[in-house]
Amino acid sequence: MTEKDFSDLPNIDGNSLQPIDFAKLAGPDTPKHAPRILVLYGSVRERSYSRLLSEEATRLLEWYGCEVRTFNPSGLPLPDDADAEHPKVHELRGLAEWAEGMVWVSPERHGAITAVMKAQIDWIPLSLGGVRPTQGKTLAIMQVCGGSQSFNAVNQLRILGRWMRMLTIPNQSSVAKAFNEFDDTGRMKPSPYYNRVVDVCEELVKFTLLTRHHSAYLTSRYSERVETAEELSRRVNQPSL
Repeated sequence: MTEKDFSDLPNIDGNSLQPIDFAKLAGPDTPKHAPRILVLYGSVRERSYSRLLSEEATRLLEWYGCEVRTFNPSGLPLPDDADAEHPKVHELRGLAEWAEGMVWVSPERHGAITAVMKAQIDWIPLSLGGVRPTQGKTLAIMQVCGGSQSFNAVNQLRILGRWMRMLTIPNQSSVAKAFNEFDDTGRMKPSPYYNRVVDVCEELVKFTLLTRHHSAYLTSRYSERVETAEELSRRVNQPSL
């Protein structure tokens, strides 16, 4: 086995971080390409802790062998305040179709996820021409807190993930007093919070490898099989209230 590089993960115990054994999770007929993961974060502040946390997750996911793309929400219009041909909307929807799994990272603001986070999720439709861009894909959820640890944001993200018909993994991360958890260069400091982020990333990769080839079968439903693609598209793409 090729020696793994830890140079970009200075706070990792190299004896404890184990590469994912693709062979144990994928059969002979499953795809061999790197798992494709889309990362969304919920703040456009200059020093955004949700973005910094998403960058830590990206480094870990890439170490595990994933291809990772991150959407920058700056410039994304409010839902229904532009059409789907807006460049940022088009970019986001293209990434959602490309991805096999996602990571959503939101700050908690007023006890809830941010408007920036919700706008991104709202712009991802339940269906594009009868094809659901999120159904059956894996999802990991995380939040950053300005004060003591809370789970309001991840609880809401879990509801949204279920609504988008995603396979939301059991593990999750909530980083309390996030301003204390990142150094001046924006890197996350060693802590139990950091260890949990590693746990979440590892679990996401494993679940993605297990399910990506079978997601269409796992999410096949009788009620949808009796509908035509045209009927399905018409039903799930009704105008917003």
